[in-house]
Amino acid sequence: MLKLAWKAARAAWPEIWLLPLRAAVALGSSGLGQPVRPAQLWKAYAIVLPIGLATLWAIPQLTWVMSPSIDAVAVRAGSGPIRKGDYVMFELSHPLAGPRPVNVTKQALCMPGERIALIEKPSNTPGVWDGWYYCNEQLLNVSKPMGRNGMTLDHWQPKLGTIPQGFIFVGSHHPDGFDSRYYGPVALPRLKRMEKVL
Repeated sequence: MLKLAWKAARAAWPEIWLLPLRAAVALGSSGLGQPVRPAQLWKAYAIVLPIGLATLWAIPQLTWVMSPSIDAVAVRAGSGPIRKGDYVMFELSHPLAGPRPVNVTKQALCMPGERIALIEKPSNTPGVWDGWYYCNEQLLNVSKPMGRNGMTLDHWQPKLGTIPQGFIFVGSHHPDGFDSRYYGPVALPRLKRMEKVL
């Protein structure tokens, strides 16, 4: 044990020996034993502090999208009404999402009053059916019988031929997305309009 500590100390010694030099340079000195130049330090503060404060303000304004199903890396809250194709964020509670509610980002794919149709076709998995979802006769996506973790996925069965007022069918064009194909349209008051940043 003592030998291990000695090796660690010997490996760290060059860095420890250079520490005063690095501190002097950080304070504006041109090197060890040279006088400190406080004006250099204030110039560094004038550059670094505004950048740091701007970053501190900007980072909470962004939401990082962790799902590959959305064509965005970062989004921020937007203003105005939600339109077809807009990114939206809402809190999802579902066993597939985990034990606690999570914020998810999707796209508004089929709006209130638009025609929604489900056509069931045999799946590649024997004995089950996939749901093919169409909005105004345009294919949105196809449901899958199972999630990546092996959990059975039941696809949503529309009761009406249109999306109800006050609801939006949300999702993406990614085949593995977890969206309204499985839990149905989402109420408008739960949705927050988002804008793509990256």
